[in-house]
Amino acid sequence: MTVTPLIDYANLLDVLEVEGERLATSATGSDPESEVPYLAGMRLGEVVRHVGSVYRMVVSWLHDGERPTRWQRAPADGQPLIDYLRAGLLEVVHELAQHDPLDGCPTWWPEHQNYGFWCRRLAHETTVHRHDVQMSGAAAMVGGIPPQIALDGVDEVLTLWFTHRLSVLGVYDARPGRVAIHTGGRRWIAQITPTGTSAWKADADEQVDAIVSSDPAGMYLWLWGRRPGAHVMEAGDPEAVAQLQDLLRMATR
Repeated sequence: MTVTPLIDYANLLDVLEVEGERLATSATGSDPESEVPYLAGMRLGEVVRHVGSVYRMVVSWLHDGERPTRWQRAPADGQPLIDYLRAGLLEVVHELAQHDPLDGCPTWWPEHQNYGFWCRRLAHETTVHRHDVQMSGAAAMVGGIPPQIALDGVDEVLTLWFTHRLSVLGVYDARPGRVAIHTGGRRWIAQITPTGTSAWKADADEQVDAIVSSDPAGMYLWLWGRRPGAHVMEAGDPEAVAQLQDLLRMATR
């Protein structure tokens, strides 16, 4: 099965490149020890280092065909942190641009084994962490997230993280429930059962226990735990919504 994003892969590669540079620019000259909101114990410098490391991990995996067991987590030989990030970004964008997104390659999602997976995954990884860095006070203003990017991110966090990632973690025995996610004229249902979790795009007449709704960027950030309780309207069973948030925190940490 090939998973199809809501926007094309070329757009996602552009998002990766643009958001990576925005992250680097926002972090330049900032205190690497600044606290990052909603990421307990994380500092700005650690976020920048993490993103640069992820870029290198992906390139290594694509070149070697085997998932790296160790990541290069720190700049080598005194390399400035921002240079480390930018060099990793340049390398991974160059690597992904050399391949058709539908060409097969190793990934950590069995249902999406092609280069397009990494275009999508890294676009959202970078967007979320660019927001983290700017929220830490590294930038005068926190930049927005275009609706089409946010909608694709909502789809990704529900189908990849809430569904696949929780199954890998072996999360079972949760309280059964269904929560509808409404945003940008679209609707998804996140289902929780005693044997696992699942999510899908849905029709309006499917029965649910609760509904959460917001604008696309607000919903995207809420699902990633960057706006707990803010800018999201809730209706129905509050325990079902709280459990959805708890499971998403577990899936995306």
